[in-house]
Amino acid sequence: MPEFTTSCYIDAPIERVWAFHEAPDALEKLSPPGAGIRVVSRTGGIGVGARLVIKVPVLGPIAAEWHAVHTACSPPNLFIDEQERGPFAYWHHEHRFEREGRGTRLTDAITYRLYGGPLIDLLGAPFVRLQLVPMFKFRHEITKKSCEADV
Repeated sequence: MPEFTTSCYIDAPIERVWAFHEAPDALEKLSPPGAGIRVVSRTGGIGVGARLVIKVPVLGPIAAEWHAVHTACSPPNLFIDEQERGPFAYWHHEHRFEREGRGTRLTDAITYRLYGGPLIDLLGAPFVRLQLVPMFKFRHEITKKSCEADV
């Protein structure tokens, strides 16, 4: 099963970084401009049982609905979202927050499967990575900028 993990150091207390992710408009702030990601509905914040439906582009103007549910939440260290329905056969995203020195280590760890089986996973993983790398680079830059302001 393909995996993607990325991490960054944020020079801000863990509570601040957690609060940034907990804010109702966090996903909008963390979505790159022009990415075409649109929130359709959301309930429950980031706690266990919270639900999110977004529209995501999958091929040019063709968009898919992505239904996610939060399956774990341990403030201020971890929350997990998993896809219930959407463009992946399986999606598990761990958002980890760890105290590091005077700041926070933010790690996003994703495990996923594509529709079509192991061969499609093998062939498709580089293309998925091409989308994930710039998206999470943007997300971590925005998080750093927002959380490090006025520290």
